[in-house]
Amino acid sequence: MTTRPPFTHYFLIDLDSAKTDHLRELTKEFGNVTVFDGDCNQVLMAEVFPRLLADKFCRALCILDPYGLHLNWNVIKTAGQSGRIEIFLNFPVADINRNALWNQPDKVKLDQAARLTAFWGDETWRTVAYDTKMDLFGHPTKTDNDTIAEAFRKRLVDVAGFKYVPQPIPMRNRSNAVVYYLFFGSPNATGERIVKHIFKKYKDRRS
Repeated sequence: MTTRPPFTHYFLIDLDSAKTDHLRELTKEFGNVTVFDGDCNQVLMAEVFPRLLADKFCRALCILDPYGLHLNWNVIKTAGQSGRIEIFLNFPVADINRNALWNQPDKVKLDQAARLTAFWGDETWRTVAYDTKMDLFGHPTKTDNDTIAEAFRKRLVDVAGFKYVPQPIPMRNRSNAVVYYLFFGSPNATGERIVKHIFKKYKDRRS
């Protein structure tokens, strides 16, 4: 709320009604906050993005922090192709590895693979995630997290339409395992320059 210049409106969305009730309590003194209960995939596409894009002078920042593989690609693509919406996105690589990208891909449940397809936008993740070389047991060799993150970064540019997508930051837990990659996508160079500076400070502090 203290951003200068300020945002004119804030939209907050969560599936958990306890959290949205708390958000309403925290923001009740502000007249420019709308809190939605529900699936952000539906709320953003039906309620928020149409309102933003109806005003050709509107610019927006969308922070996408899914609990896991619960975000649909059309949300990301709509933001990117609008040319007016910047995003921060937590790419849930831990959930992806735990449920969809196994060393034996034929063992993955169909609904888990479908979740990754919905997030990724198509099934090209299969060629990214697995090398054509087979291991000693005849299974395709799984690629590493950085390879998957870089392929997704390229999709944000080539398919979603963001002009500027700097290298993401790996967000680690206390065991130093990567849980998310923090991505930023923008239609303008200024946003990228600012975020690159912030990302560099974070990396320098971690090193």
